Amino acid sequence: MTDAIDNTETLNRRTVLTAGAALLAAGTLGLPKMAHAADPFTLMKLPYGDKDLDPVISANTMGFHYGKHHKGYVDNLNKLTAGTPHADQSLKDIVKDTYGKSDKVAIYNNAAQIWNHDFYWHSMKPNGGGEPPAALKKLIDSSFENVEALKKEMITAATGQFGSGWAWLVAEGTTSAKLKVIKTSNADTPFTSGLRPLLVIDVWEHAYYLDYQNRRADHVTAVVNKLLNWEYALTNLSQPA
Repeated sequence: MTDAIDNTETLNRRTVLTAGAALLAAGTLGLPKMAHAADPFTLMKLPYGDKDLDPVISANTMGFHYGKHHKGYVDNLNKLTAGTPHADQSLKDIVKDTYGKSDKVAIYNNAAQIWNHDFYWHSMKPNGGGEPPAALKKLIDSSFENVEALKKEMITAATGQFGSGWAWLVAEGTTSAKLKVIKTSNADTPFTSGLRPLLVIDVWEHAYYLDYQNRRADHVTAVVNKLLNWEYALTNLSQPA
């Protein structure tokens, strides 16, 4: 009887150890591991379909510009900021904190490009252009004489930007301040200089080259006359710089 009890106890201990080892192996090899936290920065959802800006901007260009270039900046920023305090910041705060810092150039470029592109997609709408809302038109008339003069200045800035960059309609100070058109190079953005962006035109080659090749002026003119979202500009007048 004693031998039977001893054998049973030995068997039970062996069973427990074997089962424990199997569970440990399953936990480290076979069972799914806890998922990593989601990336803090995501690709914004377009405010329209990828064909809705055609024929000014084709679905083919949208696929590369939005789906490849814009998404690439998002993916890069998530890699660059993983495990850093920047992962918990807003895009705008990252841009402000990294602007002009030589050791933060890559983070700045990708964060600013995401912010600029988010702003750019909203600066256009299907069947845009036309007449601005009355409140915005009043400011335009006082700053540029009339809407046509503003359009001409935006086209001049966008076509005259050497290399990659952006042409912006911005406001200085309060909502009653003067409006003006500026251009920035590469990823630079107006709010780092205390200006309030209202609208933007992207003149990086990936914004137009598939549709217009080297005819940047044709692309810019079509965007200004047929796509600009004046209502978005009016909304931005009340936003802080």
